[in-house]
Amino acid sequence: MQQLVPTPVGDARITTHPADAPRGVLALGHGAGGGTEARDLLALAAALPPLGVTVALVEQPWRVAGKRLGPAPKTLDEAWRPVMAVLTAAGTPVVAAGRSAGARVACRTGASTGAVAVLALAFPLHPPGRPEKSRLEELLGSGLPTLVVQGAADTFGTPAEFPALPAGHTLVEVPHGSHGFAVPKRAPVGQEETLAGITAAVAAWLDGVLPAR
Repeated sequence: MQQLVPTPVGDARITTHPADAPRGVLALGHGAGGGTEARDLLALAAALPPLGVTVALVEQPWRVAGKRLGPAPKTLDEAWRPVMAVLTAAGTPVVAAGRSAGARVACRTGASTGAVAVLALAFPLHPPGRPEKSRLEELLGSGLPTLVVQGAADTFGTPAEFPALPAGHTLVEVPHGSHGFAVPKRAPVGQEETLAGITAAVAAWLDGVLPAR
């Protein structure tokens, strides 16, 4: 099911993968280099509804309009807020989530949009090769329970580059995973096994932040 949501910067699009009698909604935004077809977003959209979690894949207006480059962070936030207003209106707990740039949006806006928690997939801790340009403050400022799922080979920041996170923030490492959670063919784990590990980690964490079924 798809729905267009008017925002100050154009229409966003929600593609809903519904759960029967959902105990929560996972609002999943995409990154700056791609859309909701990312492998981890599709894996979560397939795995979570049977567990009682509706997955709402959110396309930013720039993608809906067919543009190739994402806008500034402030514009992304402006588009995300009306989407969250629509998703929280039903009263079901909503977890703000996203990958890469979408994870930054979720962290920046989570507490102010009524989310109960934040999921950050492949959080871009810094630009590749620029560790001094840290975005850690964004992550720590989410104001909500936060799960970070990070590839061990992510050029935007490996798990080893993160400091000890404060209470309420959890970091899960994806062995051999790139920024897009791709694993090399020589890795001892395959792509499907890697995605299954990601969805299992997210599902287990959701059990701690959402009501029981």
